[in-house]
Amino acid sequence: MAVYAMVHIDVKDPEAYARYAELAGPAVAKYGGEFLARGGECRQMEGKGRARNVIIRFADMDTALAFYNSPEYQEALAHGLPASEREYCFVEGV
Repeated sequence: MAVYAMVHIDVKDPEAYARYAELAGPAVAKYGGEFLARGGECRQMEGKGRARNVIIRFADMDTALAFYNSPEYQEALAHGLPASEREYCFVEGV
């Protein structure tokens, strides 16, 4: 069953976050992830919104978790987490 990463981000340090993006994209691809939404226009209808929103589809939860915990993505996070405030979750599709 497909799994979706839903990420909501406010970037505090654009330079450092750019390094995160350089590393994160190839890590997503390595694990078969597909970006479905990536920083396009978003209209927050309820709750707290963030400036940037991303949705990534993975084949299944095991693959999504393998991606997130991979050395490649953890290296990206070393740049991304200090440079942003964010929420990140995986949700199974229907």
